Amino acid sequence: MKKNTKVNAAILIIGNEILSGRTQDTNTSTLAKWLNSIGVKVNEVRVVPDSEKIIIETLNALRKTNDYIFTTGGIGPTHDDITAESVAKAFCLKYEVHEEAYKILEAYYKPGEFNEGRQKMVWMPSGAKLILNPTSGAPGFSIENVFCLPGVPSILKSMLGSLKNRIVGGKPILSYTISLKTVESEIAKSLKNVQSQNQDVEIGSYPFFQAGKLGVSIVIRSEDQSKIDNCNTQILKFVKEKKIEVVDR
Repeated sequence: MKKNTKVNAAILIIGNEILSGRTQDTNTSTLAKWLNSIGVKVNEVRVVPDSEKIIIETLNALRKTNDYIFTTGGIGPTHDDITAESVAKAFCLKYEVHEEAYKILEAYYKPGEFNEGRQKMVWMPSGAKLILNPTSGAPGFSIENVFCLPGVPSILKSMLGSLKNRIVGGKPILSYTISLKTVESEIAKSLKNVQSQNQDVEIGSYPFFQAGKLGVSIVIRSEDQSKIDNCNTQILKFVKEKKIEVVDR
């Protein structure tokens, strides 16, 4: 993969607890921000239940259209942690004990604590490369362009540093935000005109409610700072003409 080409990724969130609302997903935001910073654009995010069939089908579909796939959840010690076995089946690989992972966890736990449940965390697809876990010992793993991470947000975040040298990104994706005291309908036409003149720049508008007043944040995203600056100038021009107040968030 050549540097500075467009590189994309998909995030696959696995877990009934996310779909039921019992657990709030924060891993998407963590992963997307980190990937953007190393030049990888997140194309899509999917949330699926703890179902082997659905995990395999979704993973295989995402592999066809993305340079990288990141899964979160389902690699713990309980019966519903089926991500590793599902990934093995998606790649038609043997599901087996990873010897290095076994040694890591055997050394991590006190004598007698590395029980049958915890030993489940060392079963992985044949040939998996480990993603080291500095927080709780149990490693994640990767197969080709699929990276499998735990669902616990603090643990996932601590593991990203070890992945940086294994991900080849393009130019970092930059962003700039302009916050206005207005409503979307007041700026929609003008913003559409700016977007039409800058089709290779991503421009989004997002309403917010602050101090009892409505506002809109305009986010400009591009790999090229000069293009962001150009859009910013065009937006501020119509903002000034409409006498709209720019606010600090």
